[in-house]
Amino acid sequence: MPRAIIAGAFAIALAAMASFAAGGAKMKITSSAFQEGANIPSKFTCDGADTSPPLQIANIPSEAKSLALIVDDPDAPGGLFSHWMVWNIPPHTGAVGEGSAPKGVQGTNDFGKSGYGGPCPPSGTHRYYFKIFALDRELDLPFGAKRGQLDAAMKGHVVAQDELMGRYSRQK
Repeated sequence: MPRAIIAGAFAIALAAMASFAAGGAKMKITSSAFQEGANIPSKFTCDGADTSPPLQIANIPSEAKSLALIVDDPDAPGGLFSHWMVWNIPPHTGAVGEGSAPKGVQGTNDFGKSGYGGPCPPSGTHRYYFKIFALDRELDLPFGAKRGQLDAAMKGHVVAQDELMGRYSRQK
């Protein structure tokens, strides 16, 4: 009996080490422009230049074949509002520069445009989630696809993900 327990514990320890060695660290998205839960500078909103903030992506799993980036606002009056969607981003992408888009395919946001549309809440403070997904394949979606199509295509193919949340309220 004790040998079985020791063998089981050894197998669990080996699996944990293999997972860590294979990139078991949690995928991470951050920005040098704002911290998790903090206010997004107006420069990155409709009240400023409306350019995308710089993003850093770390701990991308080795099995990732592509990345997808989604920025959305769950506090919008009509429900979830998508501000930016890009997929088929090369998995070695570790950063997205300020005011630029990563290489990949852009979708149509809820402003009816492709590309980044910054925070622009009609009232109050809204939360904006910058979400990164590591996928086990590239997605067969055309330029301009909408959020529902992207969500459906990603289903069952996410191997890791993370999100960065920032807040914004307009100064009227």
